[in-house]
Amino acid sequence: MKRIPIIHRYIFGEMVPPFSINVLFFTFVFLMTKILDITNLVVNYRISLLSVFLMLVYSMPFFLVFVIPMSVMMTVLLTFLRMSSDNEIIALKAGGVSLYRLLAPVLAFAFLGCLLTGFMGIYGLPWGKRSMKALTLHAATANLDVGLKERTFIDTFAGVMLYINEVEPQSRELLDVFIEDQRKEESVSAVVAPRGRLLSDPQNMRYRLRLYDGIINQVTPETRSVHSIRFDTYDIALDLKKAVVSQQSKTRDEKEMSLSEMRQYLDTETEKDAHYYITLIEYHKKFAMPFACFALGILSLPLGVQARSAKRSFGLGLGLVFFLMYYLIHSAGWVFGEMGAYPPVLGMWMPNIVMGGIGVFLLVRTANEKPVGLQTMLNLSRRVLAYLTETLRRFRSARDRRRS
Repeated sequence: MKRIPIIHRYIFGEMVPPFSINVLFFTFVFLMTKILDITNLVVNYRISLLSVFLMLVYSMPFFLVFVIPMSVMMTVLLTFLRMSSDNEIIALKAGGVSLYRLLAPVLAFAFLGCLLTGFMGIYGLPWGKRSMKALTLHAATANLDVGLKERTFIDTFAGVMLYINEVEPQSRELLDVFIEDQRKEESVSAVVAPRGRLLSDPQNMRYRLRLYDGIINQVTPETRSVHSIRFDTYDIALDLKKAVVSQQSKTRDEKEMSLSEMRQYLDTETEKDAHYYITLIEYHKKFAMPFACFALGILSLPLGVQARSAKRSFGLGLGLVFFLMYYLIHSAGWVFGEMGAYPPVLGMWMPNIVMGGIGVFLLVRTANEKPVGLQTMLNLSRRVLAYLTETLRRFRSARDRRRS
């Protein structure tokens, strides 16, 4: 069995610590975007710390699909920036080591990143999405009386629209309650009461809204008649289980589907609507994002080597610019594919093609001692980013106008 060269083992070992730090850092940054939603659940539904921790865990696969390729890119860049600044690259070249030989540990590291990203996209993302949905539903149903929002139309219950003007903080009494009940096909009932109270049975997802001193206006469209009834006490049965079953019977979110479910849906669906294209985009994304580790890893190698004469912060900034360019091309491909402007498969794979092509071009020039000026690349990248941002903004505006 052929042994792995020492230089390959050395470079691979050098990439492990920065990769771990990058994954932790970028995961923390992405998780901060969920803090407001989780804070809302903590304040409104009084969920436990265990539930908060589980929500963070369930959210991680969605972030890691982007975090791992980004971490691979920054890891390779940091490693070769450090080796360049310590003149290790010059020493290796003086010893007859070609830049192409240094590509082997980068590809091996990118392969591991590809496997991790693929696992998160194919298995982790559907699991996290379904688990988050179930946990959120459990937290909401277990403390629904705590989570009732004032001056907001609540459609949690199937066929019932609920509006509450004020909720007493201490007694949890509901003030100025309005209900529209459409559960009967032959008539629609509008109930108005100055006060009420929610009686709950969370385990069976059954609730009873008890109203006091109100009036019921029952409208029958067929006979065009209205009946008004005053009451002292009136109970309205609310069954959250039926609402959950009704919601689950609808088309599942594409992020909740497994790979086989997505493939079955795409093969059997005849109507090419927005949901079909979004599912097709999500299907190709599960394969395109893992291979981003290769494209971004190859790109980072020449960037790190060429940045030996520049400050390390400049090289890191250039790496972030290229990743932002990758993300913008990815977002543009998502928007164009959703609108049907061009095939979704092209939209999801185009970032890898573009970034990989730039990486191979820079690698060949760097290996042949024909470096490209970093400042020139940065200026060009800025112009490309500005163009992509403006193009994406216009297409998103056109998509929103078409939806409305």
